[in-house]
Amino acid sequence: MAFKNFKVETDADGIALVTWDIPGRSMNVLDETSIEELEAIVKQTMEDAAVKGVVITSSKEAFCAGADLSMLEGMNRTYAKMLKEKGEVAANQMLFDQSRRFSLAFRAIETCGKPWAAAINGLALGGGFELTLSCHYRVAADNPKTRLGLPEIKVGLFPGAGGTQRVPRIVQPQDAMQLLLKGKAIKLDRAKALNLIHAVVPAGDMIKAAKDWIKGGGKAVAPWDEKGFKLPGGPVFSKAGMMMFPAGNAIYRRETYDNYPAARAVMSCVYEGLQLPIDAGLRVESRYFTQVLRSKEAAAMIRSLFLSMQELNKGARRPQGVPPTKVKKLAVIGAGFMGASVGYVSARAGIDVVLIDRDQASADKGKAHAEAVISDLVKKGRASEKDRDATLSRITASADYNAIWDCDLVIEAVFEDRKVKADTYAKAQPLLKEGAIFASNTSTLPINSLAEEFKDQSKFIGIHFFSPVEKMMLTEIILGKNTSDLAIATALDYVRQIGKTPIVVNDSRGFYANRCVLRFTAEGLEMLMEGVPAAMIENTAKMAGMPVGPLSLSDEVALDLVLKIMKATEADLGPNAVDQAQKKMMIEMVEKQGRFGRKNGKGFYDYPEKGKGQKSLWAGIAALQPKHLDPDTLDVEELKQRFLVVQAVEAARTVEDHVIVDPREADVGSILGFGFAPFTGGTLSYIDFMGTKAFVELCHKLEAKYGSRFTPPKLLEEMAAKGETFYGRFAPKKPAAQAAE
Repeated sequence: MAFKNFKVETDADGIALVTWDIPGRSMNVLDETSIEELEAIVKQTMEDAAVKGVVITSSKEAFCAGADLSMLEGMNRTYAKMLKEKGEVAANQMLFDQSRRFSLAFRAIETCGKPWAAAINGLALGGGFELTLSCHYRVAADNPKTRLGLPEIKVGLFPGAGGTQRVPRIVQPQDAMQLLLKGKAIKLDRAKALNLIHAVVPAGDMIKAAKDWIKGGGKAVAPWDEKGFKLPGGPVFSKAGMMMFPAGNAIYRRETYDNYPAARAVMSCVYEGLQLPIDAGLRVESRYFTQVLRSKEAAAMIRSLFLSMQELNKGARRPQGVPPTKVKKLAVIGAGFMGASVGYVSARAGIDVVLIDRDQASADKGKAHAEAVISDLVKKGRASEKDRDATLSRITASADYNAIWDCDLVIEAVFEDRKVKADTYAKAQPLLKEGAIFASNTSTLPINSLAEEFKDQSKFIGIHFFSPVEKMMLTEIILGKNTSDLAIATALDYVRQIGKTPIVVNDSRGFYANRCVLRFTAEGLEMLMEGVPAAMIENTAKMAGMPVGPLSLSDEVALDLVLKIMKATEADLGPNAVDQAQKKMMIEMVEKQGRFGRKNGKGFYDYPEKGKGQKSLWAGIAALQPKHLDPDTLDVEELKQRFLVVQAVEAARTVEDHVIVDPREADVGSILGFGFAPFTGGTLSYIDFMGTKAFVELCHKLEAKYGSRFTPPKLLEEMAAKGETFYGRFAPKKPAAQAAE
């Protein structure tokens, strides 16, 4: 029988080699065709007496990138249709049957009576890794790039094809929970130590090693199907088990605040499944998987953190008809923390970089920052000395502007001050080569006003990086009214070159990300003014799903910079543009108390010397509050809502102002740029999944109590009246569905 995604060849020893190779794709994924064919291959090899065993491998660089998440999204659409047409019972049964097909197919491998060996080359993630776990033997090609893991939790799902049952039957429960709940991929040496793979061999010997295991009498029985099997961590109700699970619950609550149904389901699957035989455990897993698949959190996270992010990374907003560009040489003017970091990530990506500052010492300091960052990676084993030397060889530090003469792209990263920026542009413009693009890394100043200092505004664009640049995956590309398609394409291609995710926004003070996140930090300051205890402000923000509290984030941004932005905004737009009480507090903190935030070790928090304990809230905060409220009288749910609503309503305003024209960018940008509660799918998905009518009602309730910052824009009122959603009204053009990577 011929297959589309697999090739099956049986050798003289009766060993069938099943080679996975989906045509037209760079990586194999578990899609509809693959699972159908895999089911047929299991049946065919089981029934063929000439087949003594099976080796499954891939002909691509990786084994499998995971399940096709667009297929799961399609299952949800079918569910909604069937729910309407045939009712809840029929729809639920359909979803349960469909969602456990992988699980049943993998269990069929495990119980077919013939030994299966997985020969793993490259990545094996998600459902692909679960497939290998159902094989009786796993051998991997020795490859430093190989990673094995179960990343489903990152998109609101969990391993639903046996992962929650097989992993804790192989490894200790603590290690199993790390793999399942963190979603981090592990290297081969770690996988081998955990017994998740049995052997690591040179790439050329991989298939032979798998076949030799079968020829040597490899058993076609999984350990958990053998009589007398004992769990690696002991029974759930043993002393060890009872030390693990109650503590695990506490850690789960601390890490997730119960915002993620998939994480809760993992805890339940492992706890319940380990008390049952494997088949019953797999049924438990499938039921929880079906339940989670129907959740709005999974739908939102799959859409934003997988489908939308992939589309943006592949150039969804790139202008049509502009040939591909590649930045070979980059100049960064301003070698301070941000500029030096931009230079470092660019050099790390293979681009030659010139770091320019007012004097040689300042430029050298910028290069020294790059050296410190990569040396730290070398120390931690995440980079080699060869990587370090190659990266640093690409960075030239200089005080001479003439060094930009042959650069394809110049990025200005000087102080957030109009005069300083204007002086920089005056020096740089005459030296730009023909066709070079000039970008500003401004975080708040409007691009159009900066572009007025530029003779050829078509070459001028904003590329806003987020700090720390080495870790933050988002880059905001800001268009001026005269920015050309070539400048947009160059900026997008460059961002892709350095491995970041871009969003394209139109000009506005604060653009998109800072407009929203400044609402978050301002809401924290507002609560301080109201008399809410500082610890309660921080904790309720984290309970709402934000990665850190607003006071902590203000410290990270730097309080002197927050004050500088307030003063610049007031200078441009007048005293009503900033909250005067908040400004007064910032002046007290920065100018009178000398508290600048993390950078000088004191802000809203006191910071210990490096490596000497944890930060703690500054005891002097209470003295700066005009009044104090009793925490027992405060509504925790309302405090949580305020943090999310104030950001989401600002995101809706950016759509009304045409700063955001694609809802995917608002959602992906909010999660990657400022950590907006990932389980919501992002700022606009938060509104869509709540329902615009319900969201507007909540806005009016908060507006009546707390003021106009919660007033919904006219666009949102109109959408609520019509029952519209952002993804309905502003539906982005979607390319062909891609699979999980």
